[in-house]
Amino acid sequence: MTMTYAAGTPSWVELSTTDPEGSYGFYSELFGWTATEGREEFGGYRTFLDDGRSVGGLNPMGQATVWNTYVATDDADASAEKVSANGGSVMAPPMDVGDLGRMAVFTDPAGAVFGVWQAGEMPGAEKVNEPYSCCWNELHSDREAAKPFYEAVFGWRAEDMDMGDGYTVFNLGDRPIGGAGGRDEESPHWLVWFSVVDADESAAKAKELGATEVMGPTDVPTVGRLAVFSDPQGARFGILQGETPDE
Repeated sequence: MTMTYAAGTPSWVELSTTDPEGSYGFYSELFGWTATEGREEFGGYRTFLDDGRSVGGLNPMGQATVWNTYVATDDADASAEKVSANGGSVMAPPMDVGDLGRMAVFTDPAGAVFGVWQAGEMPGAEKVNEPYSCCWNELHSDREAAKPFYEAVFGWRAEDMDMGDGYTVFNLGDRPIGGAGGRDEESPHWLVWFSVVDADESAAKAKELGATEVMGPTDVPTVGRLAVFSDPQGARFGILQGETPDE
């Protein structure tokens, strides 16, 4: 089945890395991913696969190693205009990626990097919200400052939740598509979360493979058991074992 993404929905995640072989080795061992061969016309860009379905990108041209979130758009150029008009900045202006689609990369007013993807032949990830694929995209920044920006750019509706120090869920219509948690004003960023079967087992394996634990496996009511790591190359990511409803 071909995945489709409504405009305003995160549709792709991408690991930009200065060490593509090291990054591939880590995630292939941690999540069991394979990857396509790098395509010369796209600078050696590869696609991570799980069970033969795409889960994200491996970009060997990164100047730093970081996971990036891309949001689906019907018009990358119009999105760029909205970003600029609402206090964000254009890092990489809209450009065609062959026949696959059209992309652009921005920073929001606080400096968190994100991208947009206007689908061509490639709509986005073929596998999401299942074990060993992306299950949530979360902004770590000044939530109050972020709300009006993302509402103006993507039409997201912010809903504040009574969780810990506070949490904001971004909704597209009535559907939750991402969140904003914590305050990270020194280094605002979008954190990518991956679903796992057993958070403790995956956490132990991540440390064995050289990752640094940022937050140990923790139970969060109504959410599940989660942990946050920096991979051996420095990219931060989260793992989430979703809560199982009581039988």
